[in-house]
Amino acid sequence: MNLSKKIMLAIALLCASAAATARTIEMNVNGLVCAFCAQGIEKTLKGFPQATGVFVSLENRIVAVALKDGTDIDDATLRKAITDAGYTVVSIQRSDTGLDAIRERVKQARHRHE
Repeated sequence: MNLSKKIMLAIALLCASAAATARTIEMNVNGLVCAFCAQGIEKTLKGFPQATGVFVSLENRIVAVALKDGTDIDDATLRKAITDAGYTVVSIQRSDTGLDAIRERVKQARHRHE
């Protein structure tokens, strides 16, 4: 196996392991305008067996899903759930940031703009 194939394989394995160990999926979503929107998204995403919690920030257009250890929800499934609810997913990121830290980041951003 040549060096470039080994590098590509290593990158693919790192990406796969990062997705498998992510604690949270954070999405930027357009179309969220009211508390009813937030409740609908929360209910939909909490219905996934992999989800342990959901945070929605209307102001920042953020939807975050906390995951059970060692689980994931693939992008296509997330996009379908959000799109079927009438919203548009702009981006999806996975991280080790917990929901409490995301809530705090949103709160800090709100205070900076006041």
